[in-house]
Amino acid sequence: MKLLVDMNLSPRWVNFLHQFNFAAEHWSNVGAHSAPDHEILKYARAFGYIVLTHDLDFSAILSATKARKPSVIQIRSQVPNHQTMGSQVVNAIEQNAKELSQGVILTIDQKITRIRLLPI
Repeated sequence: MKLLVDMNLSPRWVNFLHQFNFAAEHWSNVGAHSAPDHEILKYARAFGYIVLTHDLDFSAILSATKARKPSVIQIRSQVPNHQTMGSQVVNAIEQNAKELSQGVILTIDQKITRIRLLPI
């Protein structure tokens, strides 16, 4: 499973995810810092990534375009860092690995994890 960490999350997520044997790359290493969200989605789709973000715009774009991929994992937390949300994110990824490979929006907050199949 390959994760593309969005600009609105710390690059420290990458090393954290590597500890759990996830392939992860921060957007700042592959694209322009100011790239629009649709460009990030296009890259993720082309190279088989799942987008990890704190941004709701990705869901809106996927919904508006009726896209089936890429999957998006949204962290909904006041403090979206790996120290606060890391174990919950890893658990959610592991529990929903099959669905993430098929195309979903996985929303993780401190109390609940929700999943929606794509397209919406």
